[in-house]
Amino acid sequence: MSLRFAISATVLLLGISVFAAENPVNADNSARNKQQLENNEIDARDQGSSKSDVETTRKIRQAVVKEDSLSTNAKNVKIITMKGHVTLKGPVKSMDESKKVEMLARKVAGKAHVMNELEIEKQ
Repeated sequence: MSLRFAISATVLLLGISVFAAENPVNADNSARNKQQLENNEIDARDQGSSKSDVETTRKIRQAVVKEDSLSTNAKNVKIITMKGHVTLKGPVKSMDESKKVEMLARKVAGKAHVMNELEIEKQ
């Protein structure tokens, strides 16, 4: 199994995600994932395979999973690192969760290197 495949599979299994927006979205990502594929948007298959990209993703995932205040969906967001730049995608329960995940990612990758595309779930 290639390293890129293993990383992509791990990222895919660890999280599902979408854009952070003011309007809540449905937590079911099936249609959104299909749309992202059709629009050539960044997805888990774009995870970088360099040692530093893999390590950045691993450290962010560890921090997110350790954060007890986050929901299961927030702990499972997609974390995609390419050439040192991190994209966060997936549904979270609230703007507070979105900000918390983003903050955890920025602690690892740096403020200028994180793109928050998380979406707030419909309640």
